[in-house]
Amino acid sequence: MQFNRRKFISLSAMTAAALPLSGHLSAAPNQTNTITGGFMDKIVPISVQERKDRIAKAQALMQKEKMDAIFLEGTSSCFYFTGMKWGQSERPFGVVIPAKGELVYICPKFEEDRARELIQTEFGTEIRCWEEHESPYALIVGAVKDRGVQFRKIGMEERVRFFIAHGVKKEAGGFEIVDATPITAGCRMIKSKAEIALMQIANDVTIEAYKMAFSSIRPGMPQSELSGNISSALRKLGFSGGAMVIVGKYSALPHGSIAPQTMQEGDIVLVDGGTSCEGYASDISRTVVVGPASQRQIEVWNLEKQAQDAAFAAIKIGAPCEVVDAAARAVIEKAGFAHHYKLPGLPHRTGHGIGLEGHEWTNFVKGNKTPIQVGMCFSNEPTISIPGEFGIRLEDCLYIGEDGPHYFSKQSLAIDQPFG
Repeated sequence: MQFNRRKFISLSAMTAAALPLSGHLSAAPNQTNTITGGFMDKIVPISVQERKDRIAKAQALMQKEKMDAIFLEGTSSCFYFTGMKWGQSERPFGVVIPAKGELVYICPKFEEDRARELIQTEFGTEIRCWEEHESPYALIVGAVKDRGVQFRKIGMEERVRFFIAHGVKKEAGGFEIVDATPITAGCRMIKSKAEIALMQIANDVTIEAYKMAFSSIRPGMPQSELSGNISSALRKLGFSGGAMVIVGKYSALPHGSIAPQTMQEGDIVLVDGGTSCEGYASDISRTVVVGPASQRQIEVWNLEKQAQDAAFAAIKIGAPCEVVDAAARAVIEKAGFAHHYKLPGLPHRTGHGIGLEGHEWTNFVKGNKTPIQVGMCFSNEPTISIPGEFGIRLEDCLYIGEDGPHYFSKQSLAIDQPFG
């Protein structure tokens, strides 16, 4: 089977003239703005009311889990609830979400003005600042106490670093420091229609960028050039992001190799990457061959597709997540590959949760009894790795609707037709 460059040019919104044989991506006059506008016009940011509803849900979960408050650093969960993302440094900054009452922000004093620029007043206005010689941990504990103590438990979001959790523990005599994941994951695992719409845009953009860049694949191309073409295509569409490109025998390593790789006729090329829209991620993998595919490559590729289809068919609302992994693994093992995570075979879980982070709660993996629920989002990617030979991965993300699973992206059709 032949990897047909003309086919990919016709699939792309870009014209053939916009994709010269050198692989350099340049837009036809006025075309980039048209494409960018097409995606940008669809973006509807998360509303203030939705974020308020998230906080209310978190507070209800805190009551259920018997926590007085949770503490978040300025990472993805902070953005999820407040619309603000600060980041992490050696100086603690974060937000206390109490089980009752308004949020309290904890901030280095010299950063207060910057914090007030970023904090949306709809999600609390109180900022408690600490000077360089003072304890931010005492401020965190004080904020919890001032909002009311019922259970004497403070939850730490999983991204909170040990030195902060430990500092709070030393200040919080009589309090238990506990894992806040039941609160944060309890909210973030279930996506709203607005979140799913943003993820749909991220996936649509990624597929379009892949189409634009894949037409440049040729013998002699370094992996870095294709990776650069994908990043360039995303920028032309108005987004950032990129993709890992793995070539030949190195495709058997799910996350690639540091060895430089150049494509040759007959090589497998595995691409895995994405972008984000208002913070919501895409994650898509495609596997093709430079030039004609061998019968062996076609057979393994087709088996991978069967495994991906079996995983999707196993997704039922209320079923435990582990059954999806079992379904994909059964297809691969029945074909003679190794059992469990041994090689050659499927060396990792079949899928991961996705949302504001490319990998988040929860996973399609053995032992995960979490029931599949409406609003959950996952990848479906049962890789087949054959060390020393090649690997095949097809990855499409999906969401669980009221009527069951739906893909964000159309699946690959064949080894020479990566776009449905």
